[in-house]
Amino acid sequence: MTACEEPEDEIPKAVAVSLDGAMELSVMTFNIRYENQRDSGPRAWRERVVGIVKMLRRERIEVFGIQEGLHGQVADLRASLPDFDFIGVGRSDGEKRGEYAGIFYQSARFSADKSNQGTMWLSETPDKVASTSWGNEIPRVASWVRLRDRSSGQALWVINSHLDHKSQRSRNQSAKLIASKLVEMNQDDEPVIWLGDFNATEWNPVLRFIKGDLSVLGVVEGFGGLTETFDELHPSEKKRGTLHFWMSDPNRQWKVDHIFASKHAKILEADVIRSGEPYLSDHFPVKARVRFPKKLSEAGG
Repeated sequence: MTACEEPEDEIPKAVAVSLDGAMELSVMTFNIRYENQRDSGPRAWRERVVGIVKMLRRERIEVFGIQEGLHGQVADLRASLPDFDFIGVGRSDGEKRGEYAGIFYQSARFSADKSNQGTMWLSETPDKVASTSWGNEIPRVASWVRLRDRSSGQALWVINSHLDHKSQRSRNQSAKLIASKLVEMNQDDEPVIWLGDFNATEWNPVLRFIKGDLSVLGVVEGFGGLTETFDELHPSEKKRGTLHFWMSDPNRQWKVDHIFASKHAKILEADVIRSGEPYLSDHFPVKARVRFPKKLSEAGG
C-alpha cells in the first residue's frame, strides 16, 4: 500500500455556514484504472496515486466518485486522504474483491445518512451480489449515499455508476434501474448528483434518457431528467474526450465520463482535467462546481 502524505495546512478544514442556505460544492468523477501489474514506470499505480492525490487537493474536490478501483487502491486513497470518508464495496463479493464504484466525501463538510447508502448490482436482481443481466459478462454496480451538508443544512444524493462497456442493452436497463431507485429513495426531491463512467458518449440513448429524453428508453415514473454539467457550459466544445487510452490525440478520445446534477442546480464550472505525460489514468477526470439554491418552501417563501 502507498499513502501520500500531504502537509497538514493543505488539508481542508470545516466549511463556514452558508448564510443564504445555498449549497455549493466541487465534485469529480474519475476512472482511476485498475491496478494492472503490466503497467510499469509512470503508469504503475504506486506512481500514479501520488499525482492523483495532488490533483484532488489542487482542484479542491469535496465529493468524488471513482471507477475501476481495486481494494488496495481504495485503501491507498483512504490513507492518503484522511479528511475523506468512503462508501462502496467490491463488485465481486460485496466486500473487498473486484472493482469498486465508490464515493469519497469530505467528512468536515458532509455527514452521511447511514440508513441511506449502499451498493446495487446493475441486474434484474440488484440486491444479489455479483449478479449480471442484460448481456453484461461482468458484474456492474452503482453506489449511492445521502449526505447532509454541514454548511447549508441541505441534503444531497450522490450516485456513482460504472455501466457496461459492451452491451448497450445493459447500459439502457442499468440507467432505468438507477433512475427508478433514485425516484424511490428521493421522495422529497432533494438535490442529486449522478456521476460515473457511463461507457457512453453524448448521443447515446443512455445519456439522452438521463438528460430527460424519455422517448428513447421509455418513461420511468417520477424521473424527469438531469443536467449534464459539461454540456450545460460547453455545448459546442469539441475537445471533450475523457477516455484517451494513455494518448493525447484528440481524435482518439471519447467523453464517456459524466457528471449530472438536478435541473434546478446552477452549474458554475465544468471541466475535463487534462494533463500530459505522466498520465494519472487512461481516463481524464471530470470536474464540476455546482450550486443548489435553498428551496423556497424551506426558506419560508
